[in-house]
Amino acid sequence: MSNPTVGDRLAGIRRESKLTQEQLAERSGVSVEVIRKLEQGSRGAARLDTLHALARALRVPTSALLGDASLAAARGEPDHRPLSLAEIRRAVAPVRRLTGGALIEPMSEPPDLDTLRANLHAADRVYNAGDYAVALRVMPPLMVDVRAAVGLATEARQPEAHDVFARTQRLAGALLIQLRADDLAQTALSGALDAAQRSGNRVVAATVIQSFCWLLMRQGRIAEAAELAVTTADEVEPQFSRATPAELAAWGWLLLGAAAACARDNRPDEVTDLVDAAAAAAVRIGERVPASEQQMLVGGFDVAKVQMQRVEAAAVAGDADRVLELSAHIPPPTMSRSSWRRHRLDVAWAYTDLRQYGKATTVLSQLRDMSPAWLRQQRYARDIVDRIASGRRRAMTDELAALADLMGCAR
Repeated sequence: MSNPTVGDRLAGIRRESKLTQEQLAERSGVSVEVIRKLEQGSRGAARLDTLHALARALRVPTSALLGDASLAAARGEPDHRPLSLAEIRRAVAPVRRLTGGALIEPMSEPPDLDTLRANLHAADRVYNAGDYAVALRVMPPLMVDVRAAVGLATEARQPEAHDVFARTQRLAGALLIQLRADDLAQTALSGALDAAQRSGNRVVAATVIQSFCWLLMRQGRIAEAAELAVTTADEVEPQFSRATPAELAAWGWLLLGAAAACARDNRPDEVTDLVDAAAAAAVRIGERVPASEQQMLVGGFDVAKVQMQRVEAAAVAGDADRVLELSAHIPPPTMSRSSWRRHRLDVAWAYTDLRQYGKATTVLSQLRDMSPAWLRQQRYARDIVDRIASGRRRAMTDELAALADLMGCAR
């Protein structure tokens, strides 16, 4: 017997709740047509905000509808021509010789660890700028060099070499998550976690787990993401009186990841507790910043980021007014980060939900100007553009038409 689909689960829970499709539509705000198509197994993945609204109406966790939705999510991706993953695939999952060595090795001896760290930070800046095409060019040779450096490191420098390897694999995993190459991302992150454990650096290990949680959420495995984030946060919870800024930030990022998952699983009370705990960590850090070598791992965790998580929870709950109220107090960062760009998508969603399409289009256009490659990869952004295009009463503006073309949306 085949595994139940989202539609099968929805129909079963609706019937157990003794609701008709029409009653569920009225209670959830989701149209009867959408509910009917879902239950009939129509091709294409349901949007997560739709499933969340249905789960709220049925008083169940969103995960009760999703199950393992990774395959369905993959089938629902926009039909964009993907960036080539051939080179990074060879670097993440190298072909092995009989002796265990990689088939593809550096053409010369790899640079020293300090140089590799500098190259890694440069790659991280490219990634955070959202220039994925460039990141895909610079990451594979860096990964090959770092892997070779681990093999050449003396016993005394093995922890240091594994630390660089873990950070490199984690960045590769984050890039592959953005490009929706889930299997490759999992391979990269598994390698990162193994290396982090060998390095003995718990901050690195915690940030790898945070990336794993992000991957699970992108696959629709939100209950697992929440559990992994919470249990890891419990394991690394720092003593506030002794903790370094990096330790506090790593813990805070895990709490925010858990909050993001719980918000999507219709668990608002847990979201509040988790975000409040993260806020305490951010306040404790205050004006201190993690050491420069830790910025790539935990940089960007501060009071403003915690507030962004509150905004995201409001967006998931469908409260557009609350999103705009909370976001009004968040200043723009001094440097472009994906967390800030993701936050601005919540603002664009709120304007769209309130039918303030001009303001929503302006926010999206700013993101396009800031980071077009990043925006094109965001399914959330594509859904917003679709809503604006279908909800407008006037002819499509040039600004909206440009966004539709970038996102691959129908005009």
